[in-house]
Formats: sequence, structure tokens, C-alpha cells
Amino acid sequence: MKKIIYLPVINKLLKIMIGSVASFFFNKKYLRGRYFEEKMMGWYWVLLGIRNKIFGFNRNIEFPCDTSVRIHRSDKIHFDVNDLHIFQSPGCYYNNFAADIYIGKGSYIAPNVGIITANHSVENLDLHEEAKDVVLGRKCWIGMNSVILPGVILGDNTIVGAGSVVTKSFVEGNVIIAGNPARIIKEIRRDN
Repeated sequence: MKKIIYLPVINKLLKIMIGSVASFFFNKKYLRGRYFEEKMMGWYWVLLGIRNKIFGFNRNIEFPCDTSVRIHRSDKIHFDVNDLHIFQSPGCYYNNFAADIYIGKGSYIAPNVGIITANHSVENLDLHEEAKDVVLGRKCWIGMNSVILPGVILGDNTIVGAGSVVTKSFVEGNVIIAGNPARIIKEIRRDN
């Protein structure tokens, strides 16, 4: 008769084997949550992240992320530890050297998304305009190849269509926005 090893047992073993080494490379607060407790993906991302840091990719990032993800300052990006998946989407760019990015719990960010907190000055390209925080509400979905510009606030349950350029806020949420510049194309009805 074969013995069945349950996921919690495997995760506990992985935490013991990889956890002490991982805490040397990453902030411990990011080594928990659903991708470490309910799934094993978190440990896979940790192993890839350690390899990446050894080879010089994303050395300044406090949490595991894809090698092609560009984050200026990991201390200025705020998210729920259960949403570590948003940093596994390749090609994403988080321009947050001078302002913060807030990503609401349960949000998804597709590949090649840019979230920008400061643009270059049109009068002098060597300078930047004043940086402004970007805030994504809970359960937002940012479609592939979209760009979110400085100061944008998206309310809960906002879906951004692929390839959109979001130049203004949609604080009411529960909408699908798309285009360049993005505009509301559909309201989402929520049954509570």
C-alpha cells in the first residue's frame, strides 16, 4: 500500500530545506501566503529568484520575481503577499523611483504592462515631472501591453483592456476600460 504525502507536508519540508537560504536573498514577509501554504509555486519562484540574483538579475528586489520584470524600488511597491503572482508576468515595468505603487488584493497584471509614476519633462528630457502615486483597487485586471500613467487611481474590479493607455483615474470601479486614452466601454454589475 502506497503512502500519500499531502501538500502541507511537502510545503513544510520545502520551507525547512529552502526557507533558511531564501531568507538570505528575500525579505521573510514575502515568503508566506497562498503560493507557499496552499501551493508549491512560491518555492519554485524562490529557487528561480535565487538563481537570478546569483547571476545579477533583480538583486535589489525584496521578493521573487521574473528576470524580465523591472522594478525601480521594491520598498515603494505595496501588495498583498498572496498576490506574488503579479511579479511573475514577464516584461512588466514598474517605474516607482520617486512615488509609490499600490496594488489591491486579488489583482492580476498580464505580461508587458507598464505602471509609471513619473514622466520626463517635455521642456527638458533630462528632468522628470513631479512623481505621483498609482493606486490599483482590489481585484483589478490589467491586460497585456497596457500602460498606466502617473497619478491614476483605479477603483475595485476595474478591468483594463489589452494595449490600453490609462491617462486618468476611474475611481468608481466595476468597469471595463480600454483604448488610448482609456475610456469606459462597459460597466460591470456585481451581485452581492
